[in-house]
Amino acid sequence: MKEDVKYGLFPCCSPPVLLVQYETSTRAVLAKLGVEFMEIKDFNCCGYPLRNLSFKAFALSSARNLALAEKNHVNIVTVCNCCFGNLKYVDHLMKEDPALAEEINQTLGKEGLEYKGTGSVRPRHLLDVIYNEVGIEKLKDKIQRTYRGLKIATHYGCHILRPSKVVEFDNPLSPTIFDELVEVTGAESISWKTKLDCCGAPVFGIEDDLAMDLTEKKIKDAKRSGADYVCVACPFCHIQFDRVQLSRPRRLGTRYYLPSVLYPQLLGLCMGVDDKTLGLDMNELDASGLKQFLS
Repeated sequence: MKEDVKYGLFPCCSPPVLLVQYETSTRAVLAKLGVEFMEIKDFNCCGYPLRNLSFKAFALSSARNLALAEKNHVNIVTVCNCCFGNLKYVDHLMKEDPALAEEINQTLGKEGLEYKGTGSVRPRHLLDVIYNEVGIEKLKDKIQRTYRGLKIATHYGCHILRPSKVVEFDNPLSPTIFDELVEVTGAESISWKTKLDCCGAPVFGIEDDLAMDLTEKKIKDAKRSGADYVCVACPFCHIQFDRVQLSRPRRLGTRYYLPSVLYPQLLGLCMGVDDKTLGLDMNELDASGLKQFLS
């Protein structure tokens, strides 16, 4: 491993299966930015599906990933808000609950692993790495073309902001990081009332009507506020705004459809990454119209 490789890419379970374009666009953007990472093939699910079934199994799943990252001396970089939130939470628990940490490490020890949690490595979100490690100025240098007249409804998602003392990403009540990353492309990150509301994905499949009420409320608000697209950095949020929005019966009428674009897709176009790699045609709601805003 090269000395300057500081990250282990944690792709999350859903992108390789449901959102291939998120993984390909992320890899392309990171390559353009010169961010090198190692592949840790032993990474497993963050444990999110187990959280309400077996808390210890959930904690063990995330802790194992943290131990693998620590063993390889790299920070975990994830493209998923849920994975980010869960990894940060378990990292927090392992430092705050010695009894739990001991129990988890006893199990990890069976395969020669241990998570010490010394702070030498930590979970990172893709947006965090681009904003805090690459930086806005270097990002500007890598942009070849900018958008003109494009209005974006920037959707942060719940798990990247809360609980704020655990995730430590941005001000949960008035975040700006994602907005700045959107606006470096020349697009305008609009102001909209439901910006920080849940997209509805966590309850989809359990309370579908509630999930769609939340989704439709956000889409209607974003459209009313002038958005051309909603931009996300979480696979579950994208699926909710993209695939679920299109597939569910519409109470508000088709005029309220609003395409969702993943942040690496939005950024990648400005950096000269080709459409196929970005997977614009793989979004259920067509995102190819972004190109008409490029100047």
